[in-house]
Amino acid sequence: MHTKRVMKSIYRRPVASVVTLSMKLHLVSVLIILTSCALIRAEQPNILWLFCDDMAVNGISAYDSRFSDMKITPNIDRIAEEGVRFERCYVSNSVCAPSRATLLTGKHSHKNGKYGNIEPYNHDQMQFQKLIGQGGYQSAIIGKTHLPGSIQGFDYWETLPGHGLYENPVFITAEGKVRFEGHSSDVIADRALNWYNTKRDPEKPFILMVHFKAPHRDWTPAPRFVEAFKEATFPEPDTLFDNYATRERAAAHAMGIGAHMKIGSDLKADHWPHRSYLLDEDLKGEALIRAKYQAYMRDYFACVAGVDENVGRLVQQLKDDGLYDNTIVMFSSDQGFYLGEHGWFDKRWMYEESFRTPFVAKWKGVIEPSTVNEDLAQNIDFAPTFLDIAGVAAPGDMQGESLVPLFEGQTPDDWRTSLYYHYYMEGHGTTRHEGVSDGNFKFIRFYGRKTKGEDVFELYDLNKDPAEMNNVYGNPEMAGKLAKMKAELALLRDYYDVPDQEVVMMKREKKVKSK
Repeated sequence: MHTKRVMKSIYRRPVASVVTLSMKLHLVSVLIILTSCALIRAEQPNILWLFCDDMAVNGISAYDSRFSDMKITPNIDRIAEEGVRFERCYVSNSVCAPSRATLLTGKHSHKNGKYGNIEPYNHDQMQFQKLIGQGGYQSAIIGKTHLPGSIQGFDYWETLPGHGLYENPVFITAEGKVRFEGHSSDVIADRALNWYNTKRDPEKPFILMVHFKAPHRDWTPAPRFVEAFKEATFPEPDTLFDNYATRERAAAHAMGIGAHMKIGSDLKADHWPHRSYLLDEDLKGEALIRAKYQAYMRDYFACVAGVDENVGRLVQQLKDDGLYDNTIVMFSSDQGFYLGEHGWFDKRWMYEESFRTPFVAKWKGVIEPSTVNEDLAQNIDFAPTFLDIAGVAAPGDMQGESLVPLFEGQTPDDWRTSLYYHYYMEGHGTTRHEGVSDGNFKFIRFYGRKTKGEDVFELYDLNKDPAEMNNVYGNPEMAGKLAKMKAELALLRDYYDVPDQEVVMMKREKKVKSK
């Protein structure tokens, strides 16, 4: 485990002295190169942060997946082409509100106090946006935050209450609630452009955070995309008909496409004529699951296509104004999502599909185009990254690390080698659990009411079993690896100062009851 450190970008590091003539000549050439690069970023870079809800890694064509050849996200893909694609970026708690609290605070749920979607959120605590102004930055956030209470720290905000509406969404602003006509993805981009064009101070660098509601359930696309994929056939995952053998907690889920996805509200068969076939009483068993899966994918990717189109609009505005080259553009999501893997359509679990999140970024002159990063990154890293870019020191209690060195193509010697995850809710059939992953193995401990006081454990060899179908906990051949992963979990709990789960749940339940 690494120790806490202060990150500094290369372009802010002093040049070491040299003594020999040859070294001086070399230094001159290096300085010429550095000077030319510095001209590109002579001004502090702007930051455009693009954030989705429930965007699966497999939903982005830039990532290698069964959908890649469909090229549904050309604008997001272009960010990756011009910059870096993080292959191993993960969240610390795979559910909406806690992930967003982590984004702002740079802390795990037990430190920022947002364990689930229900309890209140303490806006008075330190959040990156309260500090970034020290670097001269103007800040704005538009769209979904899912954090109850009054936003603090941003110079400007227009946010959706809760999950928000897909059609004609209401926004909370400093002046009160305002409703805007249109689809949420379009409206959120419109409002972001409104701030950019009418309220931005052109004399200051900015961080503009654009948080789309899509593609959250119930996957309602803009009207122009409703039938965009009507004739498309989406490849099925190999695990669509998972029987959850060796995984008793997964078997207790309540997010199955077959049993839990609603034909009416989720798939709109009640009011979309082209979905009426799903109401056929003869459509049963695996055939029904396959039909629901295809309808789900058509709606999900129609929402994704709408987001991608609006990403293109925002980027084009920067290009039109000559600001694109000096703007860092980053795209990510509050967590991953199941696109039929394990027969599911939700998130929450520490399995790869919801634990892992997409993250691509471009920064001209710093990030080498078309690069792929394999280091372990986590959403606790985003807040300190924003501050590092702005030249502002991150508070000592932020638990993440700046990603700027990784942007620069340099992995610090003490970069993390494992990740901590903790899910605290019990909805959707999910059991409370925590775990550790080192990218090769994953160890999960399930606990709480649903385990009736008896912890349940899972261990996965991710190299041999990337789909996590075979729980090898209890396999004598894995005893050595199991011991190491248990020890690593204990180390991470100590490093991140994680309290006993009983203490955590008492705090959470107290907050929920007082709400």
